[in-house]
Amino acid sequence: MLQTFFEPQPFYRFAGKSVRWLMMLAALLAAVGLYLGFFVCPIDATQGNSYRIIFMHVPAAWMSMLIYVMMAVFCACALATGNKMCSVYAAAMAPTGAIMAFIALFSGAFWGRPTWGAYWVWDARLTSELILLFLYLGFLALQSSIADTKRADRACAVIALVGVVNVPIIYFSVRWWNTLHQGASITSKGSSIAPIMLYTIFTMVAAFWIYSLAVSFARARSIVLERERRETWAQQAALKGDL
Repeated sequence: MLQTFFEPQPFYRFAGKSVRWLMMLAALLAAVGLYLGFFVCPIDATQGNSYRIIFMHVPAAWMSMLIYVMMAVFCACALATGNKMCSVYAAAMAPTGAIMAFIALFSGAFWGRPTWGAYWVWDARLTSELILLFLYLGFLALQSSIADTKRADRACAVIALVGVVNVPIIYFSVRWWNTLHQGASITSKGSSIAPIMLYTIFTMVAAFWIYSLAVSFARARSIVLERERRETWAQQAALKGDL
């Protein structure tokens, strides 16, 4: 089973069969989550309807951090084992992570305007999330600027491993510093929000997670096809238009 994910040809075939089903499942979960968020969840007593941005903001923020951690893990595995699929996964996830960080910042700005009276403040969590976006963009820029794939993978691994230090800073910033950003509403001890809101958030988190997996698989297939273009099976797949 592990060979499926760590060998180019088996992964290419497996991902090709999985992407469509994952996208359909993500779309279904997103539709359910958006319906619950906009038509079932009640109006918040203090923030009114503006709080509904949470159903996009929180899943995007969580995914932006999770994806970067996963990138760092795959980069570390690539450096330790030399497995080329680990580098492929890191490269495939980076664009999605950057999009998630952007959505988190963009939605947070529109949530902050009615809540704080400003679209942006140099709050510890907002600033560290912005740094995360820059780390993603730096990873992508470095990946595309170095022609030698192996050198690019090693250079990007350095960014991923150094930058992952920023992830716990984002998460614990509201505890370590006095910030405008509210503290965690969902912890290991329980939740301070209504159950229906909690279920809706988790539904949207699942939708975002499965979507991220699907598009990362699709992008990884393209990267594999490009890197293995000299292999017979890759040439045959390209001729068939099996992208």
